[in-house]
Order: sequence, then C-alpha cells, then structure tokens
Amino acid sequence: KPKGIDNRVRRRFKGQFLMPSIGYGSNSNTRHLMPDGFLKFVVHNVADLNLLMMHNKRYAAEIAHDVSAKKRKAIVERAQQLNIKVTNWQAKLRSEEDN
Repeated sequence: KPKGIDNRVRRRFKGQFLMPSIGYGSNSNTRHLMPDGFLKFVVHNVADLNLLMMHNKRYAAEIAHDVSAKKRKAIVERAQQLNIKVTNWQAKLRSEEDN
C-alpha cells in the first residue's frame, strides 16, 4: 500500500493504479483452484507422489522445474500407475526423444 505524502495512487487521482484492498481477493472456496478443479502440488521426486495417492481426485501433481528429464520420466510413469494427474507431463520429454 502506498504510504508517501504526495503519492498519486494513495490520494486516488484519476487515471492512476487502483490501490490493493481486501475486496480484490478470490472466493475462499475456489482460491488456488486450477480451471479443471484440481489444486497444484509440486513434486520433486517419485516419493512425493505417494503423498497424493489417496488425494488424486483433489490434487494434481506438477513436476518442479529443476527435475531432470530422466527423473521426470519416472515420475510420469509412477503417476500413471497411481492414477494421479500431472499438469506438466510433457516438459523436457520431447528433447529427450529426439536424441
């Protein structure tokens, strides 16, 4: 929130940015939901998938950006066995097939 004495945003001048307020928040029932109705859960290894085993209808796995292509392949295979949705299952796999 702007605090300066001459700040145009704080003084609500026309044409300036709107100040952040609690009214811009999301509905608490739908906060953090993806459009398909799942919540994201970041996965770094195959063991993290076991946490989602009983919650595969509510949470979807998202593979962390620093996971190698080799481990990604193992995570995607294990997720298919456990019937867990993976949001970014294609990432880094195409370049591996070309080699």
